[in-house]
Amino acid sequence: MGNRKYFGTDGIRGRVGEHPITPEFALMLGRALGASLGARASVVIGKDTRSSGYLLESALEAGLSASGVDSILVGPMPTPAIALLTRQLGAAAGIVISASHNPFEDNGIKLFSALGEKLDDALELEIEARLDALPPMVGAAELGRAKRHEKALEDYLAFLQSHAGEGLAAMRGHEILIDAAHGAGYRAAPQLFERLGFKVRAIGVQPNGLNINAGVGATDLSALKAEHARAPALAFALDGDGDRLQAISAKGRLVDGDDLIYVLARHWQATGGLRGPVVGTVMTNLGIERAFEVAAIPFARAAVGDRYVHQMLKEQGGVLGGEASGHVLCLNHAPTGDGLLTAVLVLNAIAESGRDLDTWLEGLARYPQRTINVRLATRSPDLLRHPSVVDARRAAEAALGSQGRLILRASGTEPLIRVTVEAHSDALIAAALEPLADAVRAAANA
Repeated sequence: MGNRKYFGTDGIRGRVGEHPITPEFALMLGRALGASLGARASVVIGKDTRSSGYLLESALEAGLSASGVDSILVGPMPTPAIALLTRQLGAAAGIVISASHNPFEDNGIKLFSALGEKLDDALELEIEARLDALPPMVGAAELGRAKRHEKALEDYLAFLQSHAGEGLAAMRGHEILIDAAHGAGYRAAPQLFERLGFKVRAIGVQPNGLNINAGVGATDLSALKAEHARAPALAFALDGDGDRLQAISAKGRLVDGDDLIYVLARHWQATGGLRGPVVGTVMTNLGIERAFEVAAIPFARAAVGDRYVHQMLKEQGGVLGGEASGHVLCLNHAPTGDGLLTAVLVLNAIAESGRDLDTWLEGLARYPQRTINVRLATRSPDLLRHPSVVDARRAAEAALGSQGRLILRASGTEPLIRVTVEAHSDALIAAALEPLADAVRAAANA
C-alpha cells in the first residue's frame, strides 16, 4: 500500500479531536482532494449518525469549495449508498464520514472513486502528497458550491428494490427483525423491508448522535438476540455505516458473513450466477473452505480488508467474496459491500430455493476459532517482528501442527494486534492462543 501517513485499509480513522480526525485536517483533506480532482468537479458527501459527522462534513465542504469543487450533501446514509449515488450523479468522487463499527468517540473519512469503488493506492498517495504542499485556494468567483440531494434515500431504496427477485412475493407478510445499530441505515432498513412486503420489527433505529453501535448492530448482537428470543423470526443486523450484515435464523442460529457467502455461492452455483472463485480472507473459517471443496466451488484467500477481497475478485474474474465480519461483495450487483443488498440477495436465495437459512446451513461444519485483541497505546505493526513475539508464534505453530492454523495481524482501523487461532479442539486453541497473546502483551508493555 505504499508509505502512508493517514490512509489505512478503510480510509482515515481515529479518535475525534485527535489528529487526524479534526476539523483542521478535514479542511486540508478537502482542499487536497479537490486539487487532485480539478475545479468544477463534484463530490458526494454522506455520513453516519455520529454527532461529530456535522463537524467534519462542514470542514470537508469548505476545503472542497476552496479548491473550486462542488459538494452534494446527502446526510446520514449507508456507506454503499454513497458509492451508488456517486455513480448515479456523475460525481468525481464520494466521501463517507464514518468509523463504521467503532464507538461514537471515533470517526473516519473514506473516499470513493467516480465508479463507486474505493480509491486506488496511487490516488490516495497523491492526496497525501498534496496535504504537504497545498495549492492556493481558487478565486472568489471560482469557489465550489454546496447543495443537498433531497432524493438520496429514495434513489437508494429504488436501487435495492430493483434487486429483489419475483420469488420474494411468496414471502409477503412474513415477519422480519431488523437491527440498524442506531446508525446510517436507521431509515433505509425498515423502509426497504416494508416496501418488499415484510412485517417489520425494528430495533437500533433511534440514533441520538452518541449511541451508534452501543449494544446493538452487527458487532454486538445482544439486543437482537434478546428481541429474537422474545418473538423468533428471521433477523438481520447492520453495522453503524451499513456495509456489514449478520443474521439470526428463525430457529436462532447465528449466521455470520462466512455463512451468508456460503448460502449465496451454493444458490448461485445452482442457478448459474456464480463466476470465478469465491474470495475470502486469511480469517475465513477453515470449515467454509472445506465445504467449498466438497461443492467443487473454487476458493481463494486475500489479506484482511474488503479492498483486498475486491482486488482479488477483479483479478480472478470472481463476483462473490467477503469476510466473516459481514462485509460481503457481490460484484455482479454492486461494486462495494452493502449490508442491505446482501440481505435482499439472501432473501432471494431463500424464496427461490424454498430453503430457509437453517436448511441451507445444515451440515456446514465450522472449526472452533478464537481471537484475542491486544489493545495498544498507538498503532504498532512493527510489534509483530519483536523477537519474543516471533519466538512465541513459532511455538504456537508447532503446537498446532497440521491440526489448526493461526493468524497474527495488526488491525487496519484500530490500535490492536489481533491474535486468532483455529483448530479442531478448544483445548488445542487455548494451548496455542493464550501464550501467544501473552507474548504480544508483554512486548507491547516492554
